[in-house]
Amino acid sequence: MIKKIFLGLAAVLAIAIIALYITTRPQQEEDGSYMPSTLALALATVDNSDYTPISYKKYQGKKKKILVIFTEEKNMTMKNGKMFSTGNHPIEALLPMLHLKEAGFEFEIATPTGKPVVFEMWAFPKKDKNVNAIYAELKSQFQRPMALSDFIETSFDDTAGYAAVFVPGGHGAMIGIPEDRQVGEVLNWAHSSDLFTISLCHGPGSFLATTLDNQKFIYAGYKMAVFPDAVDKQTPMIGYLPGHMPRGVSEELKNLGANIINTESDNTVVADRNLITGASPLASNDLGKLAAKTLLERLN
Repeated sequence: MIKKIFLGLAAVLAIAIIALYITTRPQQEEDGSYMPSTLALALATVDNSDYTPISYKKYQGKKKKILVIFTEEKNMTMKNGKMFSTGNHPIEALLPMLHLKEAGFEFEIATPTGKPVVFEMWAFPKKDKNVNAIYAELKSQFQRPMALSDFIETSFDDTAGYAAVFVPGGHGAMIGIPEDRQVGEVLNWAHSSDLFTISLCHGPGSFLATTLDNQKFIYAGYKMAVFPDAVDKQTPMIGYLPGHMPRGVSEELKNLGANIINTESDNTVVADRNLITGASPLASNDLGKLAAKTLLERLN
């Protein structure tokens, strides 16, 4: 009897191990990149976001425009050589934009070279009517964004028309953008022009671009919320990432003098002077509310 019980338990354990192995394996796409595992998708994505519509008193001034810098890159090469299928996280991009739109602001969509915006479509909340609506409304701009070089050439003299620069998150924000001199130029322009800068999760990796060519880090001493490197180091265990990140973001910013206020990938948001940041996808709704409220209070 004991032997039968032991064999039965061993069989159950074997089945559990096989199931865990299968559900935690990143899923390979046609181009050879990997999207998150079945388990990771179940844990980290939703069909409906936590967006809560708010009736704002709409902004009526001249500074209506917000430049949104998206990534145009899909695949991130991890330390083990595997490619992570990434881009901009749809909830991190679209929830803040929903709030800012409702507050009366308008968007100019840009990518570094003008190639189409790339989203992590595996994270898209397919049943969310509000997210689907703004995505459909801006889809043509996502497909044909402005190149940052064109923005720099045509819009730097129009400071009076802009309220903010927004850099959404998603791991794709770490591909090329931290090394892009144009991104650094735009962020320095916003900072020196007293415009707001809004970002969340991995989006603050763009702030590293302000230090290119030995420039001083413009956000030294600022409080900010950023996705923790410690969490990124853990996610390969459940197959969210197919390997370890080629670089981190929170520790680099901290070493430059940023005051990172969160240690978890939670809903932390913070505004410090003209910088408004959030910690993770869980902060998307609160970041949108904080950004809309702050801009309305400061610009009206």
